[in-house]
Amino acid sequence: MALFRRLLPPLCSSINRTSFYSSGALQGFRSYGAIATPEPTALKFENGEAADSVTAGDEIAKIRREFDAAKQSFLRIPQALREVPKMNPEGIYVNKNLRLDSIQVYGFDYDYTLVHYSAYLQNLIYDLAKEHMVNEFRYPEVCMEFKYDPTFPIRGLCYDKLKGCLLKLDFFGSIEPDGCYYGRRKLSRKEIDEIYGTRRIGRDQAGSLVGLMDFFCFSEACLIADIVQYFVDAKLEFDACYIYQDVNRAIQHVHRTGLVHRGILSDPRKYLVKNGQLLHFLKMLKEKGKKLFLLTNSPYYFVDGGMRFLLEDSLGCNDSWRELFDVVIAKANKPDFYTSEHPFRCYDAEKDNLAFMKVDAFLPNKIYYHGCLKSFLQITKWKGPEVIYFGDHLFSDLRGPSKAGWRTAAIIHELEDEIRIQNEDAYRVEQAKFHIFQELLGRLHATVANSQKSEAKLLLDELNECRRKASYKMKRMFNSSFGATFLTDKGQESAFAYHIHQYADVYTSKPENFLLYPPEAWLHAPFDIKIMPHHVKVSSSLFKT
Repeated sequence: MALFRRLLPPLCSSINRTSFYSSGALQGFRSYGAIATPEPTALKFENGEAADSVTAGDEIAKIRREFDAAKQSFLRIPQALREVPKMNPEGIYVNKNLRLDSIQVYGFDYDYTLVHYSAYLQNLIYDLAKEHMVNEFRYPEVCMEFKYDPTFPIRGLCYDKLKGCLLKLDFFGSIEPDGCYYGRRKLSRKEIDEIYGTRRIGRDQAGSLVGLMDFFCFSEACLIADIVQYFVDAKLEFDACYIYQDVNRAIQHVHRTGLVHRGILSDPRKYLVKNGQLLHFLKMLKEKGKKLFLLTNSPYYFVDGGMRFLLEDSLGCNDSWRELFDVVIAKANKPDFYTSEHPFRCYDAEKDNLAFMKVDAFLPNKIYYHGCLKSFLQITKWKGPEVIYFGDHLFSDLRGPSKAGWRTAAIIHELEDEIRIQNEDAYRVEQAKFHIFQELLGRLHATVANSQKSEAKLLLDELNECRRKASYKMKRMFNSSFGATFLTDKGQESAFAYHIHQYADVYTSKPENFLLYPPEAWLHAPFDIKIMPHHVKVSSSLFKT
């Protein structure tokens, strides 16, 4: 099926995550991953119920035979399964066709785009934030004993400020049945129904949701869950909205005050991941005559210290990383940068102050602070379609450029690990099992409808249990609490995947993956996208004889 995109109303989330969905945004949710079931067998005959019963019994017996045969076939891995092409973990995946030969300007965010961090960073952010909550917000001293759990959160979760739940939503905006946590406890489907009435998040409920979409959200989601769990265990009353506000304020504090920046620069080998291909990529673009700019919310001293460390083994003694970029803008205050009319200020790194002269041109080797998109375009004269911007935050990095007509590239670091898991035979076998059980369940429901036959009920229970086990095994391969970032347990796209579709023309794990493609390449979206471009649907027919 060709990929079809509808225009959707904008989502009103920001760097402060004041709201995850705007009114009507949920109407655009859809899925390419739903499993189509065969046309139901017609069971109505003129001879009456007896003929229906016989035919239904025959169909149930047929489904039972196919089910038993499928279970036998699972004992071996079909050769055809091994021949299914594997996706490239470092590939570029295309939502909207992109001609690289038409791109003349490459723009980059800094954090989690040009630079990647080790797993230690989430621990640092978590610890600094909890200390601020205890010391400044007077949270109980016992909170200092909390430890960041890297196995718990994933990117793209939502927090319900009204009910205190961490949610994973699917492409339709419905709650994932096994992805709803109150504190650190997973809620049952019955509890979800009691709290929300339905798994579908409506407009009245959407206003209380905030999205945790950037790479810093891991520590934030974990700290929120740990605080909620503490109050629940201590049997203390609390307002779930206050928990979010306090945690978010603490996370913002450690960034805005430079606590986390100074922590990283104090031990760059612990927190920063060196990458020899980064300089190669940037130099290749310059050699091809491309313009480069850096647009980041981080302060210059932090960016400079990180870039010096990352490129110290590659640059010469007299070379500066700033020579790679035509324009360097720090403290840009995205996403307000794209809609405000703040003026640019020239920054003196030696004196650590801002000049008072009007900025009407970007000079070589100068650093600029603040500014806005309107002034940026007026000064550079760069036209929208010839600019591509790389960033990791779907809202503060990519939504503004997308609306301004720039091409956009989402950097999703965890993409590599998820693709490697999907390439494994163990995952593909469970995926094929799931599809078979889903197909047989669809046929069985269509056949027996309201029948109370014991044989049908027994088969229905067996199929449901087998499907549940296959889904559980696939989920555990990614994240034991919430599963895959891009997929739900039912093989549908997640809400996070929805936002990638909306704001990213292409997505990949790191910018230097573009080295794998000629700079004049035409990147095309797959014609028959079933789910996201990096996913391969393993056909259930591989196990059929």
